[in-house]
Amino acid sequence: MPKKRKIINDPVFGFITIPNDFIYDLIQHPFLQRLNRIRQLGLAAFVYPGAQHTRFHHSIGAMFLMNEALNQLKQKGNIITEEEYVGALSCILLHDIGHGPFSHVLEHTLVTKVKHETISLLLMEQLNKEWDNKLEVCLSIFKDEYPKHFFHQLVSGQLDVDRLDYLRRDSFFTGVTEGNIGSARIIKMLDVRKDKLVIESKGINSIENFLMSRRLMYWQVYLHKTAVAAEKTMINTLMRAKELSQNGVTLFASPSLSYFLENDVDEKYFTKNSETLNFFLNLDDNDIWTSLKVWSTHNDIVLSTLSNCLINRTLFKIDITHHPHNSEKIQLYINKLMLHFNISEHEARYFISSDIITTDMYNEKDDSIDILYRDGSIKDISEASDMLNIQLLSKKVEKHYFAYYKID
Repeated sequence: MPKKRKIINDPVFGFITIPNDFIYDLIQHPFLQRLNRIRQLGLAAFVYPGAQHTRFHHSIGAMFLMNEALNQLKQKGNIITEEEYVGALSCILLHDIGHGPFSHVLEHTLVTKVKHETISLLLMEQLNKEWDNKLEVCLSIFKDEYPKHFFHQLVSGQLDVDRLDYLRRDSFFTGVTEGNIGSARIIKMLDVRKDKLVIESKGINSIENFLMSRRLMYWQVYLHKTAVAAEKTMINTLMRAKELSQNGVTLFASPSLSYFLENDVDEKYFTKNSETLNFFLNLDDNDIWTSLKVWSTHNDIVLSTLSNCLINRTLFKIDITHHPHNSEKIQLYINKLMLHFNISEHEARYFISSDIITTDMYNEKDDSIDILYRDGSIKDISEASDMLNIQLLSKKVEKHYFAYYKID
């Protein structure tokens, strides 16, 4: 137990006790405290004003659920050493430290095709060096190299504690009740067979609810059309700032934001330049908002207009269909933007965005959700459920969007 008993009052799960001094020190580390300055749902607050919770909130909640899951598994006779226990808790606490401003927006703008998981791993490896290799088990679990595979499933799988927390938490803060899953019951039903997580058959209804809730939350929250429009507005704003910076225009920005605007940072850049991670660690939502306020008066009409869109919530309008949008229609709108702002076609394209949004809720090619029956037999949820059409759930849904700045 910790030298001093530390308790966090969480609005979703109530009082959360930090289990030991090592985990407390990890929570206090600047890598994790930085997540206090990054919103969990990015720009979804434009749709759901209550969605102000942070990546830090989520990490603490996921740690609580991991603790509950590990204790439950131990009660059922599964051997979990103290080293594995601390490693798993550390892993779930650190799984999101690679997120940048507004969560996923960074992956498409300030860096080039670098997933947050890649940056998380780099930061975890750096922390492991600082702490004399005390995170070896944590790293092994994160990379799915630990001999007991079920630990990785708890961190990143079809039914991981990451998802169990964010569905409950995002439902709570947005007010979208469909995401309010029975996480406590799911954890009570957890067990391990042949080194894989299984769910006792009496918990099948909770799994069915979990899969349906996840689907509903994606289309009502994560891919809500206004949230998508806000994200595209932000992406285009940052891309314009990046273009101007790389063309020699001096823009107001924090040193960290300037670094990412002036350089094309990809995965190799992170591994070759040690200062890149340091600049990344000093980057959060506040850097972006501060710059947007200043850019809103910049003499570049594209940058100032887009910045104003975000500051004053005059976001892109968006049309979403099941079929591709007519390219001629898009070109006609670009022509209107050119005339309206007296700008080039290249500049006008910053005022539109057209692409595909996709999601699939249950991929049978990944680790399956296995149901354990009293006779010891195990079935995939797709066979066990008589309520869900798993083929429908696992079908990738594609929708085409056209987001655009509305001309009065």
